[in-house]
Amino acid sequence: MKYVLVTGGVVSGLGKGVTASSIGVVLKDCGLRVTSIKIDPYLNTDAGTMSPFEHGEVFVLDDGGEVDLDLGNYERFLDIKLTRDNNITTGKIYQAVIDKERRGDYLGKTVQVVPHITDEIQEWIERVAMNPVDGTNEPADVCVIELGGTIGDIESMPFIEALGQFSYRVGAGNFCLVHVSLVPVLNVVGEQKTKPTQHSVRGLRGLGLIPDILACRSTQPLEENVKVKLAQFCHVPISNIVNLHDVTNIWHIPLLLRDQKAHESILKVLDLQCVGKVPRAPKLTEWTERASKFDKLKTPVRIAMVGKYTGLSDSYLSVLKALLHASVALDRKLVVDWVPSCDLEDSAATETPDAYEKAWDLLKGAHGVLVPGGFGDRGVQGKILAAKYARENNVPYLGICLGMQIAVIEFARSVMKLRGANSTEFDPATTTPCVIFMPEGSKTHMGATMRLGSRRTFFQANTCKSAKLYGNASYVDERHRHRYEVNPEMVPEFEKAGLSFVGRDESGTRMEIIELPTHRFFVGAQFHPEFKSRPGKPSPLFMGLIAASSGQLDHLLQQSCGVVSSPVRRGNYCNGATKQQKLYQNGHVKNGLVNGCYYANGNSILHT
Repeated sequence: MKYVLVTGGVVSGLGKGVTASSIGVVLKDCGLRVTSIKIDPYLNTDAGTMSPFEHGEVFVLDDGGEVDLDLGNYERFLDIKLTRDNNITTGKIYQAVIDKERRGDYLGKTVQVVPHITDEIQEWIERVAMNPVDGTNEPADVCVIELGGTIGDIESMPFIEALGQFSYRVGAGNFCLVHVSLVPVLNVVGEQKTKPTQHSVRGLRGLGLIPDILACRSTQPLEENVKVKLAQFCHVPISNIVNLHDVTNIWHIPLLLRDQKAHESILKVLDLQCVGKVPRAPKLTEWTERASKFDKLKTPVRIAMVGKYTGLSDSYLSVLKALLHASVALDRKLVVDWVPSCDLEDSAATETPDAYEKAWDLLKGAHGVLVPGGFGDRGVQGKILAAKYARENNVPYLGICLGMQIAVIEFARSVMKLRGANSTEFDPATTTPCVIFMPEGSKTHMGATMRLGSRRTFFQANTCKSAKLYGNASYVDERHRHRYEVNPEMVPEFEKAGLSFVGRDESGTRMEIIELPTHRFFVGAQFHPEFKSRPGKPSPLFMGLIAASSGQLDHLLQQSCGVVSSPVRRGNYCNGATKQQKLYQNGHVKNGLVNGCYYANGNSILHT
């Protein structure tokens, strides 16, 4: 096993996750099997209890692991399936060591950070790196490890010590350290400054880690004299200094690595000939096409994202990616209008009239509406109003998790005239509980107590839009993360009133997908389809939303026999290959060209 460690210096937020993912992409295109590990030095056992404002979205894996959003980047870039053990935290390590101490595994020894914590870190890495992640039973050739935080952080010290020991443990030719650093430009001087990177490398060396490759972040391409200075003072060959300057979209990053022959430097450090393969030169054809297509798409599709975490785009990172992937196959430039749900509520009309007017203008100007998942009652009434607007005005609507529950509550109140309809999450004493607490959930412990991970949904009829979008499959496996669900006792009343529950679990009592048959596109999913979306394998439900919002849904549904989503069991499709089937061979969009995502109302541009 070969290991590539990616560390960061100077400041946080340099893009270590994208850099690590891009390195994996390049090595994979060289013909190597790649896996990834993310190290987060915080004391939390996992990311499940952390606020999206604090740490971005919580990404959910097939095994139910609630992990750092960077693992979502790894899965999307590399098209692999990771496990909860691929996310190492300080909490997990200390918990494992304390459990061993309580069992008496250390035979009465004094348990210390060195060697017990550092040994546990090294053993964890070695164990997880061997787990197959690409759908085969073969272990990876290379494990890319990202160390979260910045060199010099106190909380990272046990991991840095462990990784220093690990580099010696695995030996020369098996360990490559890529250090991501910043080369800023001061406006007063107007020249690229190398001193921050010099100090960062000096600190790294002082901690026992010696960088093999420098990945320098900058606004503009590095000048040659700057590379010479970095090589001289950081003791890194010029050929091993890679410049990751700002680009129009992140699909350029693997291309930058390829063009600067970063793969050759990594292969040389790792002596990768010894894995039994002769790595080929990476072509990255699909990535080149995506990066090129990004800059050319013109026709916009506007989606109103109605939520309560709209101030931080990372809170809905996977949803944004899935929207972007869906706009790929449909040749549209995605424009996301952020609509704070609180600003749609009646109280905002008097308290913050300007924000109220702006929110409604954005909602009414959108081609489609998306209400993502969330917890708590803040902004719920605004989400209900958004669902009502979409339903009454025949505007395409996709509700995810809470967004589906919101649609059910709104339907009960407006169509069925059940004024007190609500979720027991928001009103435990409601007399009309449309959404109830799951029987297996816990009301005293928050961490890992939800319905988590990949679960199977069975379609009740293949004539519904959702089943067609999934290629007329009889069932689909998608990832879940929720505590509340539709009250099964009220389902007959809903269906009698015209709301269809087209997807259910194996028992038939858990409602997974809703549709309004008379609506252009009004769909809700209890699961999170965004977690399995890939650039070349867009989520079918997101495809439906974008298609409906851009006037292409009828055409898409007519050719639905060939549409394949990666988690659906292939083979449950109509006989005969259609044009769409050829487009989706083996679950990949053959023309897989990804457009850009532009946030129209003040939230920085995101390109992924």
